[in-house]
Formats: sequence, structure tokens, C-alpha cells
Amino acid sequence: MPAATAPRSMEELHKIFLEDVYKIPEGENIKQCIQCGTCSGSCPTSYAMDFTPREIIAAFRAGMLDRVLKSNTVWMCASCYYCTVRCPAGIKLTDIMYELKRLGIEYGLYAKGVTAPVLSKTFVKMVDKYGRSPELELLSRYMLATNLLGMVGMAPMGAKLFFKGRLGIFPKSIKGKSQLSKILKTALAETEKAVEAKPESPKEGGH
Repeated sequence: MPAATAPRSMEELHKIFLEDVYKIPEGENIKQCIQCGTCSGSCPTSYAMDFTPREIIAAFRAGMLDRVLKSNTVWMCASCYYCTVRCPAGIKLTDIMYELKRLGIEYGLYAKGVTAPVLSKTFVKMVDKYGRSPELELLSRYMLATNLLGMVGMAPMGAKLFFKGRLGIFPKSIKGKSQLSKILKTALAETEKAVEAKPESPKEGGH
């Protein structure tokens, strides 16, 4: 659902987000969190987060969606899966972080000044267009949208990469891009089917 048609109530949004998290594989394990802090103690980037992974789980279950989505935590996730491997309750915390990022972008719910959503959307557009991520165009579009003056400071490094043959100017599409598009569309359709077929989860705290 695009941000323009999103429900205005945070309570409604929390319900939607919670149901979406429940629908990812083993997503309902989030109900089993015992707040032991193993995830936070294992996370290599927790020192830089506004709230630790443990606190994010607690806030999310409590309906504190603003705290969850407007912190930097989900964007600081390094996708190392260490929290997932070590969680005694079997919570797929890394997958939940990805889902929260996806939903935050879809509904336009993230902190002002956060640039990771811009990079994510630009990357997806590049892959859709070329079947790959052309570094120069990706970086140019990202910097134009987030930090135009920063491009000046990166020019010397860009020149070195270009003369070393590590940075192409003209992006090229991969061979078989149409087949890649079909694969991605099929995968998306199958995922949507699986989600629709999954029975509705009981309310948080229910029996």
C-alpha cells in the first residue's frame, strides 16, 4: 500500500506491521521473546543504534511504532544474522529488520534525514532498468538526492577508480534481463500467494 493511502492512526499501522511480520517465515516467534538481550549483546553495530535490537522488539510488540521506525536501528543492521543464530527463542530478527525496513519505505515512515531508504529505492530502480547496479549512476543519483555537495569531495576518488578501469561511465544491461524480470515477477507472485494462503494470526498475547 503506498504511503498516500496509508491509515493515519498509528494503532492501525501497528496492526498492519505486526500482521506482516507474522507472515514472514517463523515471524510469529517474535511472541516468544523473553528480553534476554542475547541479540543486543551479539550485534556488532548495537553500539551505534538509538535502541538495541532487544529494545526494538519490546517497543514493536508494545505498539510504539514511532520509536521503532524513526530510530536508526533497522538501518544500522549489518545483516550478519548473528542475532538470529544465537536467539534462544528462534526469532528471525534479521528477517524482521528487513521487513520493518521494507514497510518503513512503503509507508514513508522513517526519521528525517535518513538516507538509506533513498539508496534502497535507487538500487531497486537500477536493477529493474539494467539487471545490475551500475556504480556510477547509482552513486550519482543517490548523491543528487541526498548530498549534492558531497559529490565534489568524492570526485578525486572517482577519477582514480575510472583511470584504474574500476568505474565505467556508460551503464550496460546484463544479458537475459527479460528473463531476470520474469524470475523476479514470478518470485513476487509466489510470495504474495503464500502470504494470502497463510491463516490469520491470533492477536498479540492471545491463546
